[in-house]
Amino acid sequence: MSQRISSCELEIRVRYAECDPMGYLHHSKYFEYFEMGRTELLRAAGFRYRDLEEKGVLFVVAKTACIFRKPARYDDLLKLVVRIVRQTRARIDHEYRLLRDGVVLCEATTTLACVDRTGRPIPIPEEIVTPPDVTTGAGRD
Repeated sequence: MSQRISSCELEIRVRYAECDPMGYLHHSKYFEYFEMGRTELLRAAGFRYRDLEEKGVLFVVAKTACIFRKPARYDDLLKLVVRIVRQTRARIDHEYRLLRDGVVLCEATTTLACVDRTGRPIPIPEEIVTPPDVTTGAGRD
């Protein structure tokens, strides 16, 4: 049974292998953390991305942006906050905030497109559509 969930939080410990020689979290790893957050948000709503893939429903990152404010370091315990800010029939916009002890380290956004195995846009399956109250603007396209 699925729940209508539009946000979640995830704790992440920065691992040594994720850092550059100066001990800072490498910028590419932030995007892996964002993907972890999206996957856990979907799981919290009662779905596994693996099951969607088996049905031929894929989500691809169509757009992303990130503002790095402060660095994360090896062994930091971080909190990732992920939120759906808009959802249409075939796309989902997420916002991310990565924090350490309440201090914002970075803020990011992604736009995901729902596609089939050939890469063609398809509607997001109705059972995983978020409620209208998390969309912004005039509603679903």
